[in-house]
Amino acid sequence: MSPETAILGCNGVPGKPYPVALASHEDVVKDHILFLNTLRSFHTSLGSKFMVPVIGGKGLNLHVLYVEVTKRGGYDKVVTEKKWREISSVFDFSAKTTSASYALRKHYYTLLHRYELVYFFRLQGSILAQAAACSSFQAIGTIDGKFDCGYLVSIKVGEETLNGVLYHIPSCHVGDHSALIPRPCNAIIRYTPQLHQTGLRKERRRRRRRRGGDPGRPKPNRSGYNFFFAERHSHLKSLYPNKEREFTKMIGESWNKLSSEERMIYQGYGVQDKERYQKEMKEYRERLKIEQAHY
Repeated sequence: MSPETAILGCNGVPGKPYPVALASHEDVVKDHILFLNTLRSFHTSLGSKFMVPVIGGKGLNLHVLYVEVTKRGGYDKVVTEKKWREISSVFDFSAKTTSASYALRKHYYTLLHRYELVYFFRLQGSILAQAAACSSFQAIGTIDGKFDCGYLVSIKVGEETLNGVLYHIPSCHVGDHSALIPRPCNAIIRYTPQLHQTGLRKERRRRRRRRGGDPGRPKPNRSGYNFFFAERHSHLKSLYPNKEREFTKMIGESWNKLSSEERMIYQGYGVQDKERYQKEMKEYRERLKIEQAHY
């Protein structure tokens, strides 16, 4: 088993571990084969999917992308200084490839951002140091919701508002023994009034009944936000498999932070899907008329 360093929270509870770097940043920059081998090993250790994305009909050179981003200071700096268009010019994309800069940013975040933290920033020691430094941290905040093992909280530090989870794991007695056994804590359950939950269940049942009438009826079109939601949900599920009930809020916040250029990509998907739906519905109605005429 390869050595791993745990990421610790301020309460000393270990979080998801990052694998230790198997080579130096300088070495993976010089050797693209070493880079790909360590990147595959990194994703295997985290249990995340790894595959080379395709842009404009060609496999994306992840090594070149990693080198170009890190030599400009890393992902966060490239985002802040808006250098994705500059990086996209390094690649030989065809003129038909639209929004290449956005695609590079998306794939880098999914496949290389965490790798960058370990190999470029060597964040292992920094994470432990931050955990130790925050052991005496105190703050006053508000409880936004509750779940079976704690609370969703917001605290204000200076001018910044931070959102997080405060865990409280209840214990129980087993038989006549006095020892306390912690109850397992798995999924976060968003705190929502029962009335609202009942309304959601009714709405879901109505939708299922509407869709279940005719299996040949075209699938309803999706909005741009629906496409964004599906993409982000898949990504978050690989990172936080036990927190699906929190994804809606997280994805909504991510959508609000998109630039107008980024949002137009997904809205374009929505327009195309609407055109698909209208075309299929027209064919569906014509087919119904022909079938009814035969009876």
